[in-house]
Amino acid sequence: MENIKPPYSYLALGDSYTCGEAVDQAQSFPYLLAKVFKQENIALAPSIVAQTGWTTNELEQALEVANLPATFDLVSLLVGVNNQYRGLDIEVFKTEFTRLLGMAIHLAKGNAHKVFVVSIPDYGYTPFGQAHQLKISQEINLYNGICKACAQMHGVKFFNITGLSRQGLGFPNLLAVDGLHPSGEMYQLWVDSFKSDVMEMMV
Repeated sequence: MENIKPPYSYLALGDSYTCGEAVDQAQSFPYLLAKVFKQENIALAPSIVAQTGWTTNELEQALEVANLPATFDLVSLLVGVNNQYRGLDIEVFKTEFTRLLGMAIHLAKGNAHKVFVVSIPDYGYTPFGQAHQLKISQEINLYNGICKACAQMHGVKFFNITGLSRQGLGFPNLLAVDGLHPSGEMYQLWVDSFKSDVMEMMV
């Protein structure tokens, strides 16, 4: 009898962009990624530690009390938009994001090659944010520069989906009904952009 391989465990860390605010869970990017893996006969079992509105500090606090398994086969990190939205100190963000990435690597059995960072989307290109689009975009770029540099410093993959998120105003179907968060179609574009790289990480 052929051995059936157990599913890969996948921990997705973040905020509303990870848990999929305003869409069904199946349309959030971690579950769409699992669906793509399934099409390749690879079982991926997502676990989510993410909540709408969380900053880096709040995600840290949640991880400290979360009753998680010791390790995961794959870990993703996408957080920071609420730091920017609340006007928090960007240097504090850098410190907290660095700690979070270290926690993510630890949860991935200490293997940085099993961790990926997703860039922060630009909500300036939504009906909610368009009145302040230039300011939002400039600040999101600064935050993403920190995320990318931190990922590179730790040998972690960085997937830039921010350009895709800036299609929101031109294509309303890419936004959820709340006029702020991505739709399932937008999340699918994200997944399509990095799915091959993630699969290579699992080899």
